[in-house]
Amino acid sequence: MKKILVINGSPKGKYSITLHTALYLQKKFADCSFEFLHASQKIRSLEKDFSVALKAVEEADLVMFAYPVYTFLVPAQLHRFVELLHESGCYFKGKYAVQITTSKHFYDTTAHEFMRENLSDLGFNVLEGLSADMEDLPTEKGQTEAEKFFSYVLWQMDGGSSSSCADPSGRIALVADLEEGDTALKEKMDMFIGSVGCPVDVINIREFPFKGSCLGCFNCAGDGECIYQDGFTDLLRNNIHKHDAIVYAFRIVNHSMGSRFKMYDDRQFCNGHRTVTMGTPFAYVIEGDIDAEPNLKKVLEARAQVGGNFLAGLACTSEQIRKMSAVLRYAMSERLVLPQNFLGVGGMKIFRDLIYQMRGMMRADHKFFKSHGQYDFPQKKWSTSIKMYLVGWMMNNKKVRSRLGNKINEGMVAPYADLLKDDK
Repeated sequence: MKKILVINGSPKGKYSITLHTALYLQKKFADCSFEFLHASQKIRSLEKDFSVALKAVEEADLVMFAYPVYTFLVPAQLHRFVELLHESGCYFKGKYAVQITTSKHFYDTTAHEFMRENLSDLGFNVLEGLSADMEDLPTEKGQTEAEKFFSYVLWQMDGGSSSSCADPSGRIALVADLEEGDTALKEKMDMFIGSVGCPVDVINIREFPFKGSCLGCFNCAGDGECIYQDGFTDLLRNNIHKHDAIVYAFRIVNHSMGSRFKMYDDRQFCNGHRTVTMGTPFAYVIEGDIDAEPNLKKVLEARAQVGGNFLAGLACTSEQIRKMSAVLRYAMSERLVLPQNFLGVGGMKIFRDLIYQMRGMMRADHKFFKSHGQYDFPQKKWSTSIKMYLVGWMMNNKKVRSRLGNKINEGMVAPYADLLKDDK
């Protein structure tokens, strides 16, 4: 039985919405033992005596930091808790850590990165976290994502080998920019093909007869047909996008994937802003040091986030390729999709507003956004708006507010607490 220590980083303590995601996981994963430390609420006492917290961390198999995102980062109380971890002088080599947050995805990415950097400095083996919307958990989709996320965490803790997940039945497209004589990249591609254990179709865009790069002519805006008649649209839609996972292989050139891949990306504008591959796992086989390319890393992450694709890994070394291959197999077999973070949510909101405004011209995009429910404008959620007017009136009336006491916090977590009942 794995021991999970949940560090509740919300100053609201038991009334934290984020905490209820951890409580939901406790209910669903009865084969794990959960312990809870309300770190933010008890930060003053922890400053006086941190020994209890340290003992709990040391005894846990997994330390889960659960917190709301406050102004780009974590709440100040949790920030102080992290400082106390540093000040303790302890080094938690190899101990697993993960984070779950709830927010409206406003710079949740910077909060997660702050925790990842600090926990890595302290020796933790930091696994990919869950960044959920505040309203996700009461929905079936949010519950499924939370369960799949934690199953993925447990799979990684158990070794994360490709042999420990079901055999996916699909095929993988390996889209490469492979120059003749580039033996280093070719060796990495072969290593991936040999380790992933699934059928792989190699598409070398270096050999594709592109007639040119995107001209920005908007010829495709109405019906999705590119002005070039070189067969790229057919290759993209009827070959590459028909696969169950897409892996890209490239050599880092001038802080990018190279101009050939940029041509490939730009020509995908024949699909406009339509997320036609959402749900398809992505991965990258890279010749070069991706850790030395922070902007390129952000581009690759953003591409997956906006498209609704699980990013299985950015692999440069043989060990990374083997690990990424196993994660990709797991993602394919489990149909793993996690919530979008700031990069995905923010990007899609910009596209949503743009396409709606330009729907008269970009008809293919408009039809796609409409049919896939991507016009999620807030003014459509009129019932929520009415509730917020009522809450606002109560919060601004001193007499009513004093009578309510803590009932507002209780009311906020009521939909989440309902999920924890035994009959649910």
